[in-house]
Amino acid sequence: MNQDYIIPDNWSILEEGFDAERVEASESLFSLGNGAMGQRANFEENYSGSTFQGSYIAGVYYPDKTKVGWWKNGYPEYFAKVLNAPNWIGINVFINGEALDLNTCKEVRDFRRELNMKEGWYERSFTAIMPNELEVAVKVIRFLSIKRNELGVINYEVEVKNDDATVIFEPYLDSGITNEDANWEEKFWKTLEVKNEGNQGFITAKTLKTEFHATTFMQSRILKDRKEVKVEPTKVIFDEKIIFRYTAQAKKGEKVAIQKFGGYVTDMNHERQELVKAARSVLEGAFVAGFEVLFQEQKEAWASVWEMADISIQGDVKAQQGIRFNIFHLNQTYLGEDARLNIGPKGFTGEKYGGSTYWDTEAYCIPFYMATKNQSVARNLLTYRYNHLEKAIENAKKLGFSNGAALYPMVTMTGEECHNEWEITFEEIHRNGAMVVAIKRYVDYTGDFSYIPEKGLEVMIAIARFWQQRANYSTPKDKYVILGVTGPNEYENNVNNNWYTNYIAKWCIDYCLASMNKVESEFNSDFTRIMKKTDLRDEEISRWKEVSEKMYFPYSEEYKVFMQQDNFLDKEIIPVSELPASQRPINQKWSWDRILRSCYIKQADVLQGFYFFEDHFSKEDLEKHFNFYEPLTVHESSLSPCVHSILAAALGKMEQAYQFYLRTSRLDLDDYNNEVKEGCHITSMAGTWMSIVEGFGGMRMVEGKLSFNPRIPEGWDSYSFKVNFRDQILKINVAPEKTSFTLEGNNPLEILVKGNPVKVEPSVPVTV
Repeated sequence: MNQDYIIPDNWSILEEGFDAERVEASESLFSLGNGAMGQRANFEENYSGSTFQGSYIAGVYYPDKTKVGWWKNGYPEYFAKVLNAPNWIGINVFINGEALDLNTCKEVRDFRRELNMKEGWYERSFTAIMPNELEVAVKVIRFLSIKRNELGVINYEVEVKNDDATVIFEPYLDSGITNEDANWEEKFWKTLEVKNEGNQGFITAKTLKTEFHATTFMQSRILKDRKEVKVEPTKVIFDEKIIFRYTAQAKKGEKVAIQKFGGYVTDMNHERQELVKAARSVLEGAFVAGFEVLFQEQKEAWASVWEMADISIQGDVKAQQGIRFNIFHLNQTYLGEDARLNIGPKGFTGEKYGGSTYWDTEAYCIPFYMATKNQSVARNLLTYRYNHLEKAIENAKKLGFSNGAALYPMVTMTGEECHNEWEITFEEIHRNGAMVVAIKRYVDYTGDFSYIPEKGLEVMIAIARFWQQRANYSTPKDKYVILGVTGPNEYENNVNNNWYTNYIAKWCIDYCLASMNKVESEFNSDFTRIMKKTDLRDEEISRWKEVSEKMYFPYSEEYKVFMQQDNFLDKEIIPVSELPASQRPINQKWSWDRILRSCYIKQADVLQGFYFFEDHFSKEDLEKHFNFYEPLTVHESSLSPCVHSILAAALGKMEQAYQFYLRTSRLDLDDYNNEVKEGCHITSMAGTWMSIVEGFGGMRMVEGKLSFNPRIPEGWDSYSFKVNFRDQILKINVAPEKTSFTLEGNNPLEILVKGNPVKVEPSVPVTV
């Protein structure tokens, strides 16, 4: 049973009514981020019920020692944890000496949360009867500034309804925090200094092993009926915590509030010895600006993000809410301004999966950032991998590869592999191919081939070397085979000749060879430099070509489809529709042994290849493979519904495409897999954007031109989106009977619509 407590709304995520069973799920859904830091939607005041406290700083991690029963050569020594950072949001509240705690209140009514995605803020309000019979109304607004990305702001307002009262606010900083997912129950931070200067508090701490230094800071002001009053705090300092205590007398019905300014500065952006000074500077700027100015800045900054990124849907509020929730979280996680950062699979909403980077970035996220930001953001994401090339070569070397062959990590922070499940770490090597797919997509979309001679070709050569060495010649088949792998479908481990892996391996070699030829003829000095640096010779290139030309692809004559792997048809083929609902999701109901022997597919595998290489196959081929594999797919990966939505739309299966779209866009809002309390699925959210733009909009690149084949789900009045194509903004509006295109730019743009050329002039709408 999916959850259904989130109230449909075009621009907000809304929850009404307090339910302790929903607290952890809502902490994920209502999370905030600004690209540099983020936090789950934990209550500011103390909550003694079940909660998952989490605050995170982009790029700060800890190498938690891998926990396994035995060791293997090449095994990663650690699993990189996204770190729960020192907590700055906490505000203990006491009214007439009684702690405000929703878990102990006699009654909680009118409880409401709103995540306003249009303007980038989170609000919570409720009325509670406390154990001492006081009736209090509380309203809290919180946001993380995207203009001042080291700053967060809280306005916490209390009204005592039935008596005069003494209200005590205790804003605090706490560095004595732990990770929910620590392997060995260790603490990952060491507190170096706890100090205060006037009304400002600071805690400086460093991560163990990785030695990141961060200063967490706070400063507060007290207001009565929204006017500032001078209240001098008393201060309590512990080894890992600092508390400021503000006492205010409130008459019955009088609103008393605390405004708290806090956040993080780190040695990624400041000198270590200057961290407190940098924190002081952030606080002073915030205090001078004040809450209202900062709030207005936030609204304007988000308006600017939405101006380009929004997808508007008329006639379907749940679909509209879903896509905006996805776009909002993508922008909260990564804004593209720092090439050292990447898009983590949980963003700032939880700790599961660890690591900051998976193949999800290249396979799903780059198209979103490329089209809704500008090409420099996508180039930053590609450069991130180029900067990790030496580590990728080192990763491959640990597994026995040589001569500069590279295996990009499954999970990483620094380029070093830090995933701790052997069947993923050693076997899910298809991830290498996504690195090259991303380069090709970037070049095709932006027209910027210069990235390949500058950086991309070195990456492609190292990956081609890996594929040539990883394939081995089968004498009985007279073909090259790739043995012992896990494809995108992680419900099969250690299989031979996963079709997707073999196909992308061959394609990587071919694309590398074609790119080398172009670089040699058009960028000769770069070509000479790269050949010298990589020591690439003709005899090695000949081996690449032989592997590509003789790659083996398992095929079923009976079904006339490529087989997911050699022995797929040895399984009992029973469609998912015949699985009892009580058995789903199988990853929570079945043993791993049973899953591995079943025909059930976690996510698109063969169909992932058809998605990436759609132009290599006929529509009839696609339909045959879709009709064979989709009925066996349980979609228990967040990355699955979006690919199936795009392919279903391409086949004109619009009802199916729409259902997959709803599933990907509302995966977390409706908690399809009963796991949202662990955090939201950030990287698959980019796939949701693709479901509309590439699925319903039918956007493709065809011979250097944007091509559209627009369709619209039944019941939608219209939908519209924008893409930044080579520094010109094209807006597409699709209605049941017509599609219109409007160009913001200086030069006419020729596009294809259903295969026919259409010329769009700047500022002159064209309707097809």
